[in-house]
Amino acid sequence: MKRIPQFLFLSLVMCFSQSGYAQGTSIIADRAELTLVSDAYQFTEGPAVDSEGNVFFTDQPNDRILKWDADSNSVSTYMQPSGRSNGLYFDHDGNLLSCADENNELWRIDPNKDVTVLVDNFEGKKLGGPNDLWVAPSGGIYITDPLYERAWWKPTADRINERRVYYLPPSSGELKIVAEDFVMPNGIIGTKDGTTLYIADMGDKKTYVYTINEDGSLLERKLFCELGSDGMTLDNEGNLYLTGDGVTVFDSEGNQIERIVTGEKWTANVTFGGKDQNILFITAMDSVYTLEMNVHGVR
Repeated sequence: MKRIPQFLFLSLVMCFSQSGYAQGTSIIADRAELTLVSDAYQFTEGPAVDSEGNVFFTDQPNDRILKWDADSNSVSTYMQPSGRSNGLYFDHDGNLLSCADENNELWRIDPNKDVTVLVDNFEGKKLGGPNDLWVAPSGGIYITDPLYERAWWKPTADRINERRVYYLPPSSGELKIVAEDFVMPNGIIGTKDGTTLYIADMGDKKTYVYTINEDGSLLERKLFCELGSDGMTLDNEGNLYLTGDGVTVFDSEGNQIERIVTGEKWTANVTFGGKDQNILFITAMDSVYTLEMNVHGVR
């Protein structure tokens, strides 16, 4: 396995740490090295962690979902074809939810790999292409819907023009608009207590924070930082991890505290995996990386 030398990470900690983390207590574990797990893919995305700490991610151009085994640090193909899966997330029953981009759908994949289509339209029109998602404590699902033209799509005028974020309630199954006025919404994540939601507008290079109401609706849109994100995650300290040019980490007040350089042209997404959820799992171009952390993920 290839590793990025430790001196690079020590330099990054010194250069980019701007918060209350004292020297020696960085969010990155002492002597941790960014480790290349594999570069055998075309474009990696959508990492999602299961209850055992394994991480499932996508290689969309090759139409497959892969699984990183937390015990063996090995990768195997989990599902192919996969409906051109992009963003992934596990629901509270252990089903893998997928933004299945081939037909602009949201899928639920059960442990037997049987597929149920949860969303295939909104008011009779195709979505722009569900991209990323987050499952609230209630079981409701938030979905970002940008529009990135795909080579496998057939020409159609029957597609929604507005770029929005939708909410699928846990009971009714009726898709609802919960946020609008985006150029290109993409990364999304919510807090464990279900009170706060972060949404990135990649097209406008901004990330917003919202308060979540009991019915799943959103209010009090506030600018969190002047940086968009392809994917995102949170740690147990409330720090927000944004992707694009490496991984940039902000504390809960919107102050940048860290930046992790992957050395790749684009870093698409990030989550926490491993038995203790202290392994930062990063998808970047044709590669996936891991990095041991002093903080851990939350679900």
